[in-house]
Amino acid sequence: MQESKKDSRETLLFAAWATSIIAMFGSLYFSEIRQYEPCLLCWYQRILMYPFALILGIAVVKKDYKISFYTMIMAAVGGLISLYHYSLQKVPFMADNAVTCGRVPCTGQYINWFGFISIPFLALTAFIIIFSLSLVIWKKSKEEA
Repeated sequence: MQESKKDSRETLLFAAWATSIIAMFGSLYFSEIRQYEPCLLCWYQRILMYPFALILGIAVVKKDYKISFYTMIMAAVGGLISLYHYSLQKVPFMADNAVTCGRVPCTGQYINWFGFISIPFLALTAFIIIFSLSLVIWKKSKEEA
């Protein structure tokens, strides 16, 4: 029974890592291939997302489930930045009162799929997935101890 918990945590850790890889390459696609220049808040989200690819990758190889506590915190901070950025784009009051944040306005929307999916929404989704998976890993690890 304890072996199945270990296997599920390994799968969850791999899923978190895969999410970070997809998010990292997705953001690189938008900036390097589509030539969308990131705004300041996009850079902050990248600063928090990109290390996940390395940190979670090492954790997958070493089967280090303790990393989940730290990835949970980082994902929460990144998610809050993404939520704020998404609010600047989609909530009129927020957009009207947004401060200037560099060469590229944070209120700009390079994509608007289905009327609600923007780049900060994609980042928010990735941060929520990583946070949720990390939370489950953390809880399973505490049960095991």
